[in-house]
Amino acid sequence: MLLTLLKVTFFFAVVLAAALGAMYLAEHGAPLLIQFNGVEYTLGPVQAAIAAVLLLFFAWLVVQILRLVWAFLHFLMGDRTAIDRYFDRARERKGYKALAEGMLAVASGEGRAAQDHAVRAAKYLDQPHLTNLLAAQAAETAGDAAQAESVYRTMLADNRTRFVGVRGLMQQRLAMGDTATALRLAEKAYAIKPGHADVQDTLLGLQTREHDWKGARATLKDKRRQGALPKDVALRRDAVLALQEASEVLAHGNSISAREAAISANRASPDLVPAAVLAARSYLAQKDTRNASRLLQKAWGAQPHPSLAAAYAEIVPDETPAQRMRRFEDLIRQNPDHQESRLLQAELALAAEDFPAARRALGDLAETHPTVRSIAIMAAVERGSGADDSVVRGWLARAMNASRGPQWVCDNCHNIMAEWSPVCDSCHGFDTLTWRESPVAAQMVTAGNGVEMLPLIVGRPRHAPEPGEAAEVTSLPAPRPAPPRPAPRPVAPGMVERDSDYAPSVTVTHRQAPPIPDPAPVTPQPPAAAPAMPQPPVAEPASQPEPEPPTTVTVEVIDAPSGEPPVRPDVEPLAEGKRESR
Repeated sequence: MLLTLLKVTFFFAVVLAAALGAMYLAEHGAPLLIQFNGVEYTLGPVQAAIAAVLLLFFAWLVVQILRLVWAFLHFLMGDRTAIDRYFDRARERKGYKALAEGMLAVASGEGRAAQDHAVRAAKYLDQPHLTNLLAAQAAETAGDAAQAESVYRTMLADNRTRFVGVRGLMQQRLAMGDTATALRLAEKAYAIKPGHADVQDTLLGLQTREHDWKGARATLKDKRRQGALPKDVALRRDAVLALQEASEVLAHGNSISAREAAISANRASPDLVPAAVLAARSYLAQKDTRNASRLLQKAWGAQPHPSLAAAYAEIVPDETPAQRMRRFEDLIRQNPDHQESRLLQAELALAAEDFPAARRALGDLAETHPTVRSIAIMAAVERGSGADDSVVRGWLARAMNASRGPQWVCDNCHNIMAEWSPVCDSCHGFDTLTWRESPVAAQMVTAGNGVEMLPLIVGRPRHAPEPGEAAEVTSLPAPRPAPPRPAPRPVAPGMVERDSDYAPSVTVTHRQAPPIPDPAPVTPQPPAAAPAMPQPPVAEPASQPEPEPPTTVTVEVIDAPSGEPPVRPDVEPLAEGKRESR
């Protein structure tokens, strides 16, 4: 702001001085006398002004001539580009101006304008390492992939721009989905600049996607050596890579190398569940049950997981359920308050048919944190304890709308995978799977999908309140068997038997319902029953064939609320108007 003020002040001062000088010359009208070499020259005011302008022009011309002479002297002394530089200075000014405008156009997203500025900059400047970079960026901004690839290939010939060209081609192949070519280009870029962080991450991601675990471990080791990764993160990722490498080695039959790799992976990251399982099975293959048990107990204390329990069960596969319960106490003791420990203890008690112990181990887990697994265990406990079928069906109905519990969930895209893998199948993220409950599944459970209405049909579990009620509701008892029906009477061919020939069964809706008398079946009566229509006589044929046994249909009548007639579930109730007309 102050500099602008000074410039404006100087401009007005120059204008004021010129105006005052012109006024002085006009008022006095004195001529300008110049004496040179004994000769006196007289110039008027206008002639003096013109002479001053010509003097400035000749002074500028003398300076340019002197610069040209100076460039010529440098050319004579061996500088072959001195004269070219003298004449190219104006071109350089135009070229740098076009370069600056092109960079601004790329930054603002104007691809076509940036390409025009790049062409003009390449015309005026003889610096391809700058103009090619601008041309490639302008082509990418404009969406011209072919032109960008051509420029990147041109940049490979110059050592100053070789890395930029390789990296640009690599990014293009990544955008096209050609991961194999992108991996080779990433390796070349990494060889040129091993310390480039973006190239390191890209190379590591491509190596894991292509299952090059050995190369990925080498890249990870370089990143750790250069300080690009913390020590704990580097150890964890190296354990993941070693585990996957051991799995593939084991698949090819080299069990000794796989065991060593699995044990080293578990030592590097004890909380890595797949590494602990593979290492424990490696110890079991060597008949070393002591180290296998110790390793699994340590992993259970860090992160309880069903796979650890399955591997712990493989240590003594032929034991009885009671013996297994006693042996698993050492494992559960490592983390007794964890949800997985309680579920495991309840499942062991179910296997031993100790249903009270299973109920105590499960506690209120099926109510406070209902999952498919906890609800299924509760249903098995109720079944084993002799509860009614309606209670068991009520728990199973809740399981249809419950969460599936912890699963392998990707931290980046929340993708759910059935088995652990070092790379996510959806976003291809490396080491992003975590054993936890999916937030998407939890949202689906809270949203509901109509399954919450099933307990109204199949029964409710015990201690489950009715909607809108706080009191405890008892479960429905099993229905009494229907009384025996009388034998059907013969019906003439072409006629349909009447429903009154059979006694309908009754569903009990209260626990303490009065007994139903066995004689005369109860027939529902509408409020205004119409008289029965007489059946027309049917002429018997001359030779009547043997009648086929009629098809029997079981009809249930559900007790309706007081004041309303009972309704059959297989017959749509009639409106009042239709009943009167009938």
